[in-house]
Amino acid sequence: MRKRAVDFWLSVAASVAATALSWPYWRDFNYWAVTKEMWYVYFIGGFLLSIYVFYAFLGALHTLFEHDALEHAEAAAKSAGNSQEAQP
Repeated sequence: MRKRAVDFWLSVAASVAATALSWPYWRDFNYWAVTKEMWYVYFIGGFLLSIYVFYAFLGALHTLFEHDALEHAEAAAKSAGNSQEAQP
């Protein structure tokens, strides 16, 4: 449960950073929409979507590292078994 909470808050922090970097204030309002309400809808929707994407990415990354650890453990067990067979 703790890993999920950490992943969620990392996703939120990454989404805040991405939203701050894409906020129109940094671009002198060059791309400001017709109404500010539509920009708020756009940024809130994008923020929620980016949380989901970062969370899914971190979940896939955890799975990748777990599979890699399993492969290393199997290889270590196999090499340990081979070295014991070689000894009389």
